[in-house]
Amino acid sequence: MHVTTFRRLALTAATAIMPALLTPVQAQEAADPQAARIAKAREAIKGLGEGLKEKLLGAMKEGGPVAALDVCKVEAPKIAAERSAAAGLEVGRTALKVRNPANAPSETERKVLEDFAKQIAGGADSAKLEHVAVVEEGGKKSFLYMKPIMTAGKPCLACHGSELDPAVAAKIKELYPSDQATGFNAGDLRGAFVVTGKVE
Repeated sequence: MHVTTFRRLALTAATAIMPALLTPVQAQEAADPQAARIAKAREAIKGLGEGLKEKLLGAMKEGGPVAALDVCKVEAPKIAAERSAAAGLEVGRTALKVRNPANAPSETERKVLEDFAKQIAGGADSAKLEHVAVVEEGGKKSFLYMKPIMTAGKPCLACHGSELDPAVAAKIKELYPSDQATGFNAGDLRGAFVVTGKVE
C-alpha cells in the first residue's frame, strides 16, 4: 500500500474513533463551543447564586442583616473565585448601582444592564432573559454571558431597600463608603451575574 494512502486511511480511522473517546462534555464542546460555554456559564452562576444565598441566609439567621453584610463582604469574593476556578471562566456580579466598587460594570456590561431594565419595564419575564456575545477588544475575543438578578422582598430589602435599620445603614457606610445600592423595591432589577472567558 502506498504510504500516502496508508496515512489517509489511518487519519480517517482516527477521526471516526475520536468521538467515541470523548466525554459528553468534550463532545458538546467539539460540536458547538458556544453552547458549551453557555452551559458552563449557567452552571457557574447557579453555583454562585446558591452558595451566596446559603451564606447570607445563615448569617441573617445567626445575627441579622448586620452579620449578613460582613459575610457578603468576605464570602462573596471567595465563592466567586471558587466558581470561577471550577468553570474555567470568570464569574461575578455587576449592577448599575453597585455596593462594591470592584463590581462596577464595563461599558458593554452597562449597556446590557440598561437593556435588561428596558425589557423588564416593558413586561419581559426576567427569568427568561440572558445575554450571550463574543466581544472583541484590543484584537482579543472573549465570551460574555449575563443574567439578571432581581430584588426579592426578603432578605434583599433589609440591606438594599429604602428604609434601613440605623445599624444596617451604619454598617453599610463602614464597609462601603461609596455605596449606591439602596432604594430598591421588591421586583426591581438589582444587577446581573457576569461570566467571561477567553475565546481561542
